[in-house]
Amino acid sequence: MKIDEIYNNFKTCTIASTDTRKLQQNCMYFALKGDNFDGNQFVQKAFDGGAKYCIIDNIEYKINDNCILVKDVLSTLQELATFHRKKIGIAIISLTGSNGKTTTKELINTVLKTTYKVKATVGNLNNHIGVPLTLLSFTEDLDFGIVEMGANHLNEIEFLCNIALPDYGLITNFGKAHLEGFGSVEGVVKAKSELYNYIISNKKIAFINTDDNKQIKQIGAYSKIIKFGNGEKNDCIVTFKEAKPYVTLVYNDLQIKSQLIGDYNYGNIAVAVAIGKHFKVSSENIKKGIENYQPDNNRSEIINKGTTQIILDAYNANPTSMLAALKNFKQFDAKNKYLFLGDMFELGTEAAKEHQSIVDFITLNFDENIYIIGNNFYDTNTKSSLHKFRRFEDLKELLKSLQLNNTSVLIKGSRGMALERILDTI
Repeated sequence: MKIDEIYNNFKTCTIASTDTRKLQQNCMYFALKGDNFDGNQFVQKAFDGGAKYCIIDNIEYKINDNCILVKDVLSTLQELATFHRKKIGIAIISLTGSNGKTTTKELINTVLKTTYKVKATVGNLNNHIGVPLTLLSFTEDLDFGIVEMGANHLNEIEFLCNIALPDYGLITNFGKAHLEGFGSVEGVVKAKSELYNYIISNKKIAFINTDDNKQIKQIGAYSKIIKFGNGEKNDCIVTFKEAKPYVTLVYNDLQIKSQLIGDYNYGNIAVAVAIGKHFKVSSENIKKGIENYQPDNNRSEIINKGTTQIILDAYNANPTSMLAALKNFKQFDAKNKYLFLGDMFELGTEAAKEHQSIVDFITLNFDENIYIIGNNFYDTNTKSSLHKFRRFEDLKELLKSLQLNNTSVLIKGSRGMALERILDTI
């Protein structure tokens, strides 16, 4: 069956789905394969759960006429998403970067939603499966669709751009993330800049943070850019004021106090302001959108438990974001500080060096109450006052004995470390 015929069937469905555990009535189910599963085997379950059509690539599982047989389910999902994107014709804003993608996406969403009808990537559906599902969730009555793009290897962002066909693009930053896949920081810059390459090749518009020299270098002499930052020569001047602990900035003589901590979040907020300005969102609505956004899902959340203030940043971690969080925490005006840091994943051959570098920074800048967890941190060279544990379970008993009163706590680690479990104990 040709893609336009599949699309005609899709238009009679409510949504695209790949998970029989989370089906909506009258959805179109895509029977994807993985290393340990074959979605074709769940066709009957999909129909029982409310699917109207099932896209399959194994004729053995064609149980009725609403099973649509294709050569490859994944490529069909991706092709259908691009076909749909062209049909609905809404403006697509795409973003990538090493750190802050999801926060930035949500900030842009909250600003634009004050004035327009907008939909954005849900959660972190930002890969070769998530981006097509995001696009297929967009409808022609929207003014904007915001598409987050993630990658851990070269050519992934290029591939996602050719699916989403963005009209506008931005990169939050270039940092030490997914070094195992990219090989080096240079590899990170090259991979993330595939978004700029697409924008330039297709004469689209990029938003450029002029406070970030790497972004200026990567965009080169391309002219269709919207510049934002602290300087007077920007198209959108967004002045950083302070982060004590919440980031405060000034735009159009308005002071905007966000609910985000750390000066590293300035750029994420500033691009949301710049996008709002470019699309003629009023200054008051920009301020309203930024100030109303509250982080969740373990991303730079501030949690108060009695007299203890906890910064929970346990959604993800890499050397760049870890160092930024530590520098920010160092500036906190608190007498008693506790650090709970978990391993940073996907660093490949750089893992030992990068974990040691973080420990060296801690040693120079923090005196006591330092707890590091995970195999990589455990194998570093440390001073005697620093407590280290291979497993979270080894830390758990000690946590019960800690008396955290009038204390500030930083919890940060990669998602796999699940350090939010500390909250249940302290």
